[in-house]
Amino acid sequence: MQEENCGAEKSLKRGVKMFERMLNKEMKPTFEEMLAYCGKSGALWLAFEGIMREKYDLQTLIRFPYGKSYGWGVKYSQKAKHICDVFAENGAFYLLFRMDDKDIDKVKNELSAHGREICDAKYPCSDGGWINYRVTEKSHLTDAVKLICSKMKPQK
Repeated sequence: MQEENCGAEKSLKRGVKMFERMLNKEMKPTFEEMLAYCGKSGALWLAFEGIMREKYDLQTLIRFPYGKSYGWGVKYSQKAKHICDVFAENGAFYLLFRMDDKDIDKVKNELSAHGREICDAKYPCSDGGWINYRVTEKSHLTDAVKLICSKMKPQK
């Protein structure tokens, strides 16, 4: 009997696996190409960026950080403070950001069950950890914004 793989290998774009990232370091994409690569989740990424721009004086930088398995992403920062990196994936976008436990605790009870699971699965680092949040639906976006805003002071 063949096991079901829950769609992890499902292809949204011909020849590209679900959640595959933009890994060709030689071909720097535009922001628009990154959004298109995300499919329907590109609209959620635009919504994320709009929310962040309303609250913070954002600087963005398209870059290829952290080695070849992360691929192309956008670094979001406010002055010298790194907010997060967002990586384009086939059918989603992926947020990576560092949080202290005290900031997670501020909003954890306001998060969906999925959001709380993401926080519990953080990669430990000092007094907090790295949050890895794949956004494929609006509830994921809502949780991610709550988390990021709990660690940042609004500037606008």
